[in-house]
Amino acid sequence: MEIKSVACECCGLTEDCTQKYISKIKANFAGKWLCGLCSEAVSDEFSRDGKMTTVEEAVNAHVLFCSKFKANPAELVADGMRQMLRRRSGELLPAKSKKFGRSNTT
Repeated sequence: MEIKSVACECCGLTEDCTQKYISKIKANFAGKWLCGLCSEAVSDEFSRDGKMTTVEEAVNAHVLFCSKFKANPAELVADGMRQMLRRRSGELLPAKSKKFGRSNTT
């Protein structure tokens, strides 16, 4: 079984996958290889948005969305996971949300 490194055409995240898996993903997404996070986002967008008539349109919209970020969206997710794990381990105190907190006034 041959393993290849392949980069997501949306966010640039690199994953090691078999050729069979790469071919399957490309067949599902208009010939483009997408990481798991981007493929879920494209699938969700395609199923929710009545304007997009093809998967290719959904993929192109997501590529455009990802290109608007200076940081890689996958890295942002990884950073969020790292912060969550730090909070769980006690390294970082959880930030209190002012948006959903209770008011001190009665």
